[in-house]
Amino acid sequence: MADKYHDTVAKSKVTTDDALVKERVAKILADELEANRTPEVLKQLFNSIDLTTLKSTDSPVSVAAFTERVNEFETEHPDMPNVAAICVYPNFAPVVRTVLDVSEVNIACVAGSFPSSQTFPEVKVAEVALAVDGGADEIDIVLNLGNFLDGDWEEVCDEIAELKAACRESHLKVILETGALKTAENIRAASILAMYSGADFIKTSTGKEYPGASLEAAYIMAECIKEYHEATGKKIGIKPSGGVSTTDEALAYYTIVKHVLGEEWLDNEYFRIGASRLANNLLTDIFGTETKFF
Repeated sequence: MADKYHDTVAKSKVTTDDALVKERVAKILADELEANRTPEVLKQLFNSIDLTTLKSTDSPVSVAAFTERVNEFETEHPDMPNVAAICVYPNFAPVVRTVLDVSEVNIACVAGSFPSSQTFPEVKVAEVALAVDGGADEIDIVLNLGNFLDGDWEEVCDEIAELKAACRESHLKVILETGALKTAENIRAASILAMYSGADFIKTSTGKEYPGASLEAAYIMAECIKEYHEATGKKIGIKPSGGVSTTDEALAYYTIVKHVLGEEWLDNEYFRIGASRLANNLLTDIFGTETKFF
């Protein structure tokens, strides 16, 4: 199918050879991972966490208590950086906005019919706009996988652009759901389309229906971000999410991003990790004693 969307993707030089990607990732980790295992990097990883609660049982009371723990962390560990953001369902943005006292922690909301992205476009736009009105600094949406896999990339891009407009000043993270895309070829295409349609971040996974983040997916996404930056001068963030729960896993993603994109991508403006269990595991390794703060 010849159109500007397929033509743009076809011009990319990022590899779509799955075996080669696997080989490169293994070499990067073998050569570089252990050098990154420092107290400073562990603190940086903690500072890149989107602390997340996305349960059917979430309520104003439970989300307020969840947010209060972030306030308490600031008080009890003033020498430590805090998490990057608190991520909740969009109806809880006003709760977090009311309770959160830590100015450097952002409010992130999943929206646009998360995690399936299956509803009317008007509903997605309304949900994003309401989340922003409620206090969300960041919006996480899921790329329309059905349209993407059907090859209707114009529809995919138009929807992302419309949701970006609904974000106004808030940042837009586009979840590619790499576990459903499966191949390097699909992940490359989805990354490029999301960035050219207005994504401020590209993110691997929802952690819901499909397999979560993979190092190979993160490598391809990082290479696409590098190529896009070289072409446009714009820096796009990267967020591995879905199943990243141990310090070793987080370090591996950090190492891949550092290798491909360099140090300037490693603060929480451009690097995030979506995790609900990772925070306590990182704190345990930072403090050297089992810690279950969150």
